[in-house]
Amino acid sequence: MKSNRASLAAVLTLFALTGSAQQSADEDSVWKLEHSYWEYVKAQDVTSYKALWHENFVGWPSFSPQAVRKDHVADWMTNYQAKRLRLKSYLLKPAASQATGQLVVVYYQITTEWTGPNGSETSETLRAMHTWLRGDKGWQIISGMSMRETAPKQ
Repeated sequence: MKSNRASLAAVLTLFALTGSAQQSADEDSVWKLEHSYWEYVKAQDVTSYKALWHENFVGWPSFSPQAVRKDHVADWMTNYQAKRLRLKSYLLKPAASQATGQLVVVYYQITTEWTGPNGSETSETLRAMHTWLRGDKGWQIISGMSMRETAPKQ
């Protein structure tokens, strides 16, 4: 719980530094969900992670050579779990966001630090974008794309 509060404080500080005062309430809500996304990854909570995704999702994640649907959004998490890799920490750097009607689009960089089964550590940075749709289940990711910015560092 203490870690979650520290992470939330870091995210809120980033919002202050990137001009979140100009963001809409919808954008603020979605940025909080992006933070939840990475907290679910850290907790290895695949069920909560998958609940963030709309049934009609299609996107192109960095881990896949082709676009995927919702049934494959957590493949990367299960692969990391099989390798016994755990997310140690992350730094989410918002780049931009835009609310339009029932949609919010966010762009950010995410740097992750992973710990392996023997204590080894790996880090990587991704560029990511998600389009969130407000519907009956609240805000859910309807589309997205990510790419590695750096090769994993060991």
